[in-house]
Amino acid sequence: KAMHSGKLQTGLLVAGYFIYLLVGAAVFQALERTAEKQKKMAAAQMKEAFLQNFTHLTVAEMEQFMKNLTEAIQNGVYPVGNESQIEDSNWDFSNSFFFAGTVVSTIGYGTLRPKTAGGQIFCVFFALFGIPLNIVFLHRVGKMLSLLCKKLGKFLYEKGMRKKKIKFLTLLFFLATGILVFLCLPSLFFQKTEGWSYSEGIYFAFITLSTIGFGDYVVGKQPDRNYFSYYRTLVAIWILFGLAWIALLFNL
Repeated sequence: KAMHSGKLQTGLLVAGYFIYLLVGAAVFQALERTAEKQKKMAAAQMKEAFLQNFTHLTVAEMEQFMKNLTEAIQNGVYPVGNESQIEDSNWDFSNSFFFAGTVVSTIGYGTLRPKTAGGQIFCVFFALFGIPLNIVFLHRVGKMLSLLCKKLGKFLYEKGMRKKKIKFLTLLFFLATGILVFLCLPSLFFQKTEGWSYSEGIYFAFITLSTIGFGDYVVGKQPDRNYFSYYRTLVAIWILFGLAWIALLFNL
């Protein structure tokens, strides 16, 4: 009976967690998308004006242009290329979902952030309730992983191994498989998909899973590369399980 209710609780927690992220993503998208589009139009107009007049601009006007350009880039608007980029939103659903995930997991890359007053206030409340929910969720996933760990230990104990040795071996096993599954293999994948070097992949994986999140490397952000459609969702799932693995390591 206890086992059954435990499974139900886990199911509800997982469902609740994903619904929380999906709703959050939808709200961020609704609050931020229009404002971002206006910023993109403004940046395109600024570029247009500059291209028409750049031969006889004063130093002051040039300075102002540089200032505006820097501000646009800091806001995630890159006035490079043609008009079509106005249609590509940084706040489409997969980006918003990815953003919601980096908020609750406290990674916070800083490459995408809410600019509207509504988005910023919502972000405060979303994180306020989302961070504890994320901790509970990771704890639960970690617990499920540690049950696997116990099963492995029991198996070795029945084979006549000493308890101390079993503890050491299960820790070693979890450390080795974790490093392989969450650092080494994903880095190969990032090397292929992002065109980073292998060491950059390892660096990105570590900075992400340790939740430092400098934001100097972020997945799926290079305008000249073609990513497959569920790429960032896959990365988000890797982050979740990677964080659970790290939580479990601390537990062990």
